[in-house]
Amino acid sequence: MHIALYQPGVGYYAAPRPLLGLGPQDGSDFVTAPELSPLFARSLARAVAAWMAHSGVEDIWEFGAGRGALAAELLAELDRLGCGPASGRVKRYVIMEVSGALRGVQAQRLAPFGEVVQWADAWPQRLNAVVLGNEVLDAMPVKLLHRVAGAWHERGVIDVGGHLQWSDRPTALRPPVAPAGEHDYLTEIAPQAEAWMRELGRVLHRGVACLMDYGFPEHEYYHPQRAGGTLMCHQGHQSDPEPLRDVGNKDITAHVDFTAMALAAQAAGLAVVGYTSQGSFLLEAGLVDLLPSVGVAEQAAALKLIHEHEMGELFKVLVVAPEADAAAAPDIGFARGDRTHTL
Repeated sequence: MHIALYQPGVGYYAAPRPLLGLGPQDGSDFVTAPELSPLFARSLARAVAAWMAHSGVEDIWEFGAGRGALAAELLAELDRLGCGPASGRVKRYVIMEVSGALRGVQAQRLAPFGEVVQWADAWPQRLNAVVLGNEVLDAMPVKLLHRVAGAWHERGVIDVGGHLQWSDRPTALRPPVAPAGEHDYLTEIAPQAEAWMRELGRVLHRGVACLMDYGFPEHEYYHPQRAGGTLMCHQGHQSDPEPLRDVGNKDITAHVDFTAMALAAQAAGLAVVGYTSQGSFLLEAGLVDLLPSVGVAEQAAALKLIHEHEMGELFKVLVVAPEADAAAAPDIGFARGDRTHTL
């Protein structure tokens, strides 16, 4: 999965391609919330402003910034709120991006913000910032575990005559909970994403981290009926479960086990500020109040962010912070719909 997505010269994210867009007509493969509607970033900006004021940080770090839509709209909205780069309240907006092609797109789109926007290639030793990650965890490589006749195997890939095929081997690895039943069962674990959360906990000294992605808490992720796992590919705004076909030319993702992410964060010294659905978070952050500021077509697009049958329920928001900043943190986004108890 890592080679297919990130290997220089052949990986999906390494090649200059559109990737993100509103439909197959523009050559893209999928759309993200910031690309779908600017009201995603504008709503999130209200939470970011509150978190920055509470923790006293002046930097924002975004991981996997796509085409820069979230950064551009969020910084502009923070300026409208009087706490953005123009006011000196945001000193730096730092982007961690693995795709060189996307870096170029980001640089062009974010040029109006000047030297406030910067790029980094590695974690700092100490981080005081609001950290944002929209659809980052789902793109981190996972391990496939396959239970066959009661025995667990790790699923790997072999080359047979120039064709990639699955190959299972016995393993001591297990999902965090045993799926009920004796039926064959394919699922994923995400040690790289968990390691990323632990590293976040190691470096984040002040501030908060807000992670938005599609996924479930542990008891839903390893539900006995989810026997085929969640690994999925995206190409031309179509999805398929065949990652060994057309390798390097399509996205490969897996849903996020938010319980595992929260536990990894806690193991590194962070505390959970809140966990809820994207729809609930955006409604509490003020998306409805922003609807009159855009046209009817834009309103329809924005409603896809919160409707349960669109992105509102499948996508979740997890916010973690160092203990000092988690205590009495602003509950914007979590006042009525917090689901931390379900993790």
